Amino acid sequence: MTNDAAHVAGPGGTGQKAPAKDPWELPDVSGLVVGVLGGTGDQGRGLAYRLAKAGQPVIIGSRAAERAQTAAQELGLNIEGADNSECARRSDVVIVAVPWDGHAKTLESLREELAGKLVIDCVNPLGFDKKGAYALKPEEGSAAEQAAALLPDSRVTAAFHHLSAVLLQDPEIDEIDTDVMVLGEVRADTDLVQALAGRIPGMRGVFAGRLRNAHQVESLVANLISVNRRYKAHAGLRVTDV
Repeated sequence: MTNDAAHVAGPGGTGQKAPAKDPWELPDVSGLVVGVLGGTGDQGRGLAYRLAKAGQPVIIGSRAAERAQTAAQELGLNIEGADNSECARRSDVVIVAVPWDGHAKTLESLREELAGKLVIDCVNPLGFDKKGAYALKPEEGSAAEQAAALLPDSRVTAAFHHLSAVLLQDPEIDEIDTDVMVLGEVRADTDLVQALAGRIPGMRGVFAGRLRNAHQVESLVANLISVNRRYKAHAGLRVTDV
């Protein structure tokens, strides 16, 4: 009998290829507690609001517990607030939405609390000058790869980079028409992130490769900023033919 996991023993011992898994068959994530580090910033607040509105249990994290609790009270929807350490400990899934300049320091300080957790990095390393936004390239290759290097005991993925914080926080908008590029090393983990993205009306999570491909996904935000400035828009992405 073959050792290939893609084959099973058929009738009479004949090896046959196992049926491919449906890429849109995603797990139920409705009961997972989602922590948002940097949840008092625009992107973090927006993600916390949308996920909680979809029924997800959410904890906002901040360096100061009082600041997180204030933001949680302002958003409502049973969102809780805590300092980053407690947020990480109590959450099943942790979204990293901190500013790029505090990315490494924040993750280094939470290595123990994030051990064994599914971590979703949505940080975009960008610089700004008179010409506008431009991409920065971390030594590790991307923010997500930096997170993976700093959190060897965590399951690091990357997603939620291309979302407009304005749209996320606007209570008058019921659906956000966009796809979410999801990257990671383990399919079970990226499936969870895709399913989480799909909890938000209008959104769809699409697998977009391993973490080594995260740099260009993070960098594309600089282009979207240029699009938004030129067209006075809140541009997102849609992947066609899937």
